[in-house]
Amino acid sequence: MTVIHIPGSKSVTARALFLAAAAEGTTTLLRPLVSDDTEGFAEGLGALGYAVRREPDAWHIEGRPAGPGVETAEVYCRDGATTARFLPTLVAAGHGTYHFDASAQMRRRPLGPLSTALRELGVDLRHGEKDGHHPLSVHAAGVKGGALTLDAGQSSQYLTALLMLGPLTAEGLDITVTDLVSEPYVEITLAMMRSFGAEVTREGRTYRVAPTGYRAPTYGIEPDASTASYFFAAAALEPGRSVTVPGLGTGALQGDLAFVDVLRRMGADVETTDSGTTVRSTGTLRGLTVNMRDISDTMPTLAAIAPFADGPVRIEDVANTRVKECDRLDACAENLRRLGISVETGPDWIEIHPGTPTGPVEIATHGDHRVVMSFAVTALRTPGITFDDPGCVKKTFPDFHEVFHRYARTA
Repeated sequence: MTVIHIPGSKSVTARALFLAAAAEGTTTLLRPLVSDDTEGFAEGLGALGYAVRREPDAWHIEGRPAGPGVETAEVYCRDGATTARFLPTLVAAGHGTYHFDASAQMRRRPLGPLSTALRELGVDLRHGEKDGHHPLSVHAAGVKGGALTLDAGQSSQYLTALLMLGPLTAEGLDITVTDLVSEPYVEITLAMMRSFGAEVTREGRTYRVAPTGYRAPTYGIEPDASTASYFFAAAALEPGRSVTVPGLGTGALQGDLAFVDVLRRMGADVETTDSGTTVRSTGTLRGLTVNMRDISDTMPTLAAIAPFADGPVRIEDVANTRVKECDRLDACAENLRRLGISVETGPDWIEIHPGTPTGPVEIATHGDHRVVMSFAVTALRTPGITFDDPGCVKKTFPDFHEVFHRYARTA
């Protein structure tokens, strides 16, 4: 059995940074993820006048419930969607003028429903070039609160940003959602808000957030379940292998841990305890049809091992993967076809037929960390796979190649 220690969750670290910045007191985050995305978020907080002190296994953030410590700032969000969506929402509760821009990749990603919602709350938010995209400016004067309707069918991050804003408003927020993707990520948000002292309830499609503010805790960051999926998939793929990830057990916040249930349906042996999760190969991978709407970040992981199943693998309800770092659905299809695999796609689905991937092939990564890490699993059974941009894994897991190669050498 191989034990893999996975870095902290990107999703949890980003939310924790927002909540810590908004809280009364100094928050200590234990074992935060150190990656391009999270460092960009912390750098953005620093530009906004929040004090962030980083130690190897702990970050200390001095909260400012009244908002940024400077009246004007320019923030570069890099490639980080959470940075690009959460920080403009955070500053709306303060007072000042704040300008945000991002990489070309992030500029392409949509922001419109969040921008519209903030404007409906009275926030003076202006896009610099294309409406609904970065760059943008926020002329902040606090947020009164009230009721609004939100379409979060493209990204649950729109809802998460507004929920976290709620306790900072004068009167609280009522948010009615017409559509929602990746709902487990919202459950992460709610649980974390409560850990920071917020009061939030849900009645049907409406979330109610009281204007309580936040209180600073010491908060431990659990391992990243999306990152763990590559090692779980590798264990399921290779006969005689098993992988245990400590810290992702029955009490884990992240919905992407449900990826192991997909592997179980395909024939892998899965055991989840209070302390961690273990996946063992049984020597068989069965084809299946699976709805991955709620765990769509792991869609590329499944696509990368799908050719080795004994029947077709059809992944449905993943339209939102087309507006991630790249169009992940098409990127997976493109690379599988390069490897000689028969693939069909539709607006929100992909079907992958059994076959033997053959190299040498250079994977077109489109600058997407998840494409690289997913096809690294395929490479375990396919000699000659290389990547046109292997370094883009720095977004969430800078040491991925070293750790994954070490795993492979233990075979």
